[in-house]
Order: sequence, then structure tokens, then C-alpha cells
Amino acid sequence: MRADARRNLVKILDAAAQVMAERGVNAPMELIARRAGVGVGTLYRRFPDRDALITALGEHYVQSLADALEEATAGERDAWNALRGFVLWAAAPGRVALAAVLAHVPQEAVAGTAEFAESKERWLGLLDGLVRRAQAEGGMRMDVTREDVVSLLNVFTCHPSGLPDPMAARPEKYLHLMLDGMAAHAATPLPGDRL
Repeated sequence: MRADARRNLVKILDAAAQVMAERGVNAPMELIARRAGVGVGTLYRRFPDRDALITALGEHYVQSLADALEEATAGERDAWNALRGFVLWAAAPGRVALAAVLAHVPQEAVAGTAEFAESKERWLGLLDGLVRRAQAEGGMRMDVTREDVVSLLNVFTCHPSGLPDPMAARPEKYLHLMLDGMAAHAATPLPGDRL
């Protein structure tokens, strides 16, 4: 892909993420093109229909999770702090809005490509490595798994409308409380588990 085509692709995907987070999955394609600073023809040449754009946006979102996880790991020597920082980054309002939109798109529309599968495998692998490192360093409870972190992200990023009151009014407070419960200093035996 030529450099200018690659730049346009990134601009379109970033604009689509913003517009769909604001207006939903049926946001006008013309608005996405305008926000990206490209012509509608450029948008449709790259994405012939909304489904193609949504598929690419799903892959772009998962890729952004992997990239952010790498940045968090590289920028923080303490693995628990890196993991906590990544979860809080993923739960920022704009990213939550996009994740919630993508969560309501049929799975096969978002997850049907090899690129998506590769990006998902990469970010889950990075997450697993960071969880294990945080546990080995003594910052994270030993009975927390990668799947527990994914579930936490799923609730607070993909399905925030399902949070009960008063959690829905202050999701950041409850996310911090749940993260605190994953820290090693909070480790009391869980029902049916052993530390």
C-alpha cells in the first residue's frame, strides 16, 4: 500500500471510530469521510459498503488494544501498574463508546478476517504475559487469570449500559474498586479457590 493510501486508511478508520462512537454503527458514511478529511469516493474505494468498514474497524480496535498494551508494558517497569494503566486506558469514555458499538454488531461481521484473528491473538498473548509477570513480581493476586481481566474489560467497555445503579452513574469508581480487588495486597481466598 502506498504511503498516502495508508495515511488515508488510518484517517478513515480513526474518523469512523469517532463518528460511530458518537452516532452509532449507522452513522452516515459521508460524515465519516468529512471527519477523515477525504472525499466520499475515497472512502467507498477503500470500503465498498458499511460492512467492510465495520470489519476493518473491528480489526483496528483490537490492534489498538495490542498497541496500547505494548506501550503500557514498555513505559512502566512495574507489571501491575502497567496492567492497571492499560485497563483504565481501555475504559476511557471514547473507547468505551466505540467498544459498546462494536459489541452490538454481529460477531461474524467484526471477527471474520485473518487480520482480526491475528490481532486478537497478539493482544491476548500480550495480556497473558503481563498478567503472569504482574503475578511473578508480587503485584497481582495469583488466582486472577487473563480471562478475568478480559471479563472485567467486557463489562466496563463493551456493555456499560448493563451496569446496575449506582455503578452506571460512576463506572470509573467501581472499575478502580475491582482493580484494587485484583491486587496482591487484597488477596483473600475466593470461594472454591486456593491462592
